[in-house]
Amino acid sequence: MTGTTRVPSPRTATAGGLGAVDAAIIDACVALRLPSIRDNYAEIAERALRDRSNYLGFLLELLKNECEHRDERRKERLVRGANFHRPKRIEDFDYGANHNVTPEQVNSLTDPSWVLSGQPLCLIGGSGTGKSHLLIGIGTAIAEAGLKVRYTTTAALVNELVEAAHEKHLTKTIHKYGRYDLLCLDEFGYLNLDRTSAKLLFQIFTEREERRSIAVASNAPFGEWSKTFTEERLCGAIVDRLTFKGHVIETGHESYRLMTTLAERGA
Repeated sequence: MTGTTRVPSPRTATAGGLGAVDAAIIDACVALRLPSIRDNYAEIAERALRDRSNYLGFLLELLKNECEHRDERRKERLVRGANFHRPKRIEDFDYGANHNVTPEQVNSLTDPSWVLSGQPLCLIGGSGTGKSHLLIGIGTAIAEAGLKVRYTTTAALVNELVEAAHEKHLTKTIHKYGRYDLLCLDEFGYLNLDRTSAKLLFQIFTEREERRSIAVASNAPFGEWSKTFTEERLCGAIVDRLTFKGHVIETGHESYRLMTTLAERGA
């Protein structure tokens, strides 16, 4: 019969010294792609014997172990796939060093409900105030909640779009970025974009509008975005898309990095 999985029959012994039953269990786990059961069945079996579990209890422990490890592996894949350029977690953010940001405000954004609703997020503040940490930390929490996240700098995204336009696969690239549940754009507002680059970036916003969330970290307040998007109407449209039903966190202008450096020198 084709299309069925063949469970290996027990063997008498293996080169590694495994018994016939152990070898058959491992072969079956490999065939069924159950790596956690393969790695942990012996330990779980010993615990079941000590606790005098019945067969159903033993089976439940095996399946729970596989589900838990599979969930962890999926979280790891989603975080890796987000392409964060350095690891940052919300739990490590120093609220004591930046009183402009409150744990309540940030922790509410680790819940994926705002992403599922397609709401935007803007992190506005000076250099060294924790914008990138918050952007990556929130993005990591959303990825660990099971959603697809992508992190990139604005410059890298614009360069990719310009290259895609030259190579005539712009539509494919825009659709690629339209599939992520959350797009994290760092260093937003650092560039002075020409008309063509600004319009290419605007297509990403249009593709995702009210369907998929965008989170940006910018060192410039909204009033200065006209330096990045020199066309007034285009600038207004981008600000509108990033603020409508959105979240705004202002991180202030006192650089945490500068204060840390001065404190270390003083010490």
